[in-house]
Amino acid sequence: MPRTSVPRLIVLLAFAVLTQAGAHAREADLDNGEEINEVCAGCHGGFGEGGKQGQYPRLAGQPYRFLVDQLVLFRERKRPNLAMVEYVDDRQMPDPDIQDIAAYLTAIDLPTRLEAVDENAPGFDAFARLQEAKRVLQIPRAEGDIGIGEKLYRRECASCHGRDGRGDSAGGVPLLAGQYTNYLWRQVRKYTDKVRIHDPDAPDDNLLGAFSHDELRDILAYVSTLDD
Repeated sequence: MPRTSVPRLIVLLAFAVLTQAGAHAREADLDNGEEINEVCAGCHGGFGEGGKQGQYPRLAGQPYRFLVDQLVLFRERKRPNLAMVEYVDDRQMPDPDIQDIAAYLTAIDLPTRLEAVDENAPGFDAFARLQEAKRVLQIPRAEGDIGIGEKLYRRECASCHGRDGRGDSAGGVPLLAGQYTNYLWRQVRKYTDKVRIHDPDAPDDNLLGAFSHDELRDILAYVSTLDD
């Protein structure tokens, strides 16, 4: 698989990650992360872009702490997911590997559109252009009232997920912008059915259950515009 092109500054920042326990600093091995990603790519795509219109979620650009936390939850069977079971046991995914793949995926930046280029210019590289096109991820606009969704999002969601939907790196809160709407709907159902915990600091909280279906639809319609 071709090596993923990641902005060097982001790669350097990703190297300065902490162990999950925070007891000591450990530099992430991004080469190891890339190698691990060859397995992940079968479902989540070579660039962490997800697949099958949200059957498999986008992982690229998710906050490092969020990715680490979720992989640990999968490994400890605290987040049910049959598809992940065989990949995240202690032997297959020890802590250093979790840290490496999380740092690698966090560092991937997916553009929402291709930059215009002159394909007739000398030195134009068609293969490189094709690889660049594979990295583009643009979420289709979802149905709903975007105006109402924006008001609800800013009032109820932005304080944790960010005004721009990019999540919170320090708090391990996932990005919503650029995530598949179908996937977000599935997670909403899991939260309201108590299959997943929405807020680890308030496990009994039922915030999402307080919204009507139409309100959730409108929020997700607005979220689908955040990567425009």
